[in-house]
Amino acid sequence: MNRKKALLLGSAVLLVLVVAGGAAWLLVTSGGELSYKTQAALRKALPSKAADELTVRGLTLQSPLKCEDLPGWTKQRMRVSCSGTTADNKQVRVLGSGEESSKRNYFTILVDGRPVVENAQCLGASCHKKSG
Repeated sequence: MNRKKALLLGSAVLLVLVVAGGAAWLLVTSGGELSYKTQAALRKALPSKAADELTVRGLTLQSPLKCEDLPGWTKQRMRVSCSGTTADNKQVRVLGSGEESSKRNYFTILVDGRPVVENAQCLGASCHKKSG
């Protein structure tokens, strides 16, 4: 093998290693992103997203949901609770959370004490794919 072939082969191997390393780095670091990165953002978005989700499911609210931070929330473990009433006077409770470690949000909606949504990672019409 002459010097030119060795240099080309070495360059090709180096390029493959760089591409493979970059792909591995992306795989490890791309664990997802939180939809709501702060407690305030989660608390602000939850009333409209939950109302949108309930509308998709054929339920309407008497008035906008009222939300508050749950005790013990931290920057790494966000927790919000919302409450309200449907148009037909059923109690609504919405729980939203965000985990920095897993980079995921989770949502649960209870209507009249029964789960309508359990541990969903997304709420609202934009989360429901239309078939057809």
